Parts: sequence; structure tokens; C-alpha cells
Amino acid sequence: MNLLARREYAPGELRARLVARFGSQAPIDPELERLAGEGLLSESRYIEAFVRMHRNRGHGPLRILRELERRGVEPGRAEAGVEPGAREWYELARAWRLRRFGAGAPASAAEWQKQSRHLQQRGFSGEHIRHALRDLPDDAVAPGKYP
Repeated sequence: MNLLARREYAPGELRARLVARFGSQAPIDPELERLAGEGLLSESRYIEAFVRMHRNRGHGPLRILRELERRGVEPGRAEAGVEPGAREWYELARAWRLRRFGAGAPASAAEWQKQSRHLQQRGFSGEHIRHALRDLPDDAVAPGKYP
């Protein structure tokens, strides 16, 4: 119960922590079912909090999906919670690019690749990255300079 007082947990993540602490002989599954029945353990609430926290850190949907799956959330439920095609991810990629590299267009192909790599490492898809690098202020873009 003390673990749930600090933050939300995915059921699989909480099960792993309890098994590590008390061993596999402890009656963990009935307790997890009881907590879920009382509304104290909710995977959907965990996904929502996790996505919000990582989005605020500037992480993209692919990275968040990878982390949720690593923590034991089913891929279908994780994807439904993240919604990788949502408009907010395009805006976040653009905002993060502007924050990190400024409003000017990349000066060279190498700079373009550097910015693209940085956004990719943060978990944005190729579509999000292309949008972030093309959707620059009108005075920052030289027509036909980059693909």
C-alpha cells in the first residue's frame, strides 16, 4: 500500500516489485485484484499519468510506448493511451526543436541530420520530425533548400 501512496503503478510493474520484495510464495495476485476492485490500482490511470509526465519532459510517442511496454503494459492499451498520430505530438516535436536549436533553419545538411537525430532519440517518428523541421517560420526557410 505504501508503494501506491507515492505514485501510480501498472499492475505488472507492481507485481514484479512485490515478488522481488516478498518472494513468489506470497499471495500477490489476490491482493492486486482487491486493489484494482477498490479503484486503488488502475492501469488506465497509470498510462495517463505516465504519458503526461513524459510528454512534459519532451519525450515523443515512440519512446513513451517503448517505456510502457517495458513496464508491462499491453501494447494495445499503451498505444490507445499514447495516440501516436495525435496533433499534439507534431506540436511537441516542433516546440522541442525550437527550444533546443532555435527558430532558424538548419544551416547545412549536417545540421539538418543532427536535429533529426536528436528528435528521433527523443522518440518522435519520421513524420513528426519532418513536420518539425519543415514547419519553420517563413523567414527561416530558404525555398527548395532541403527535402
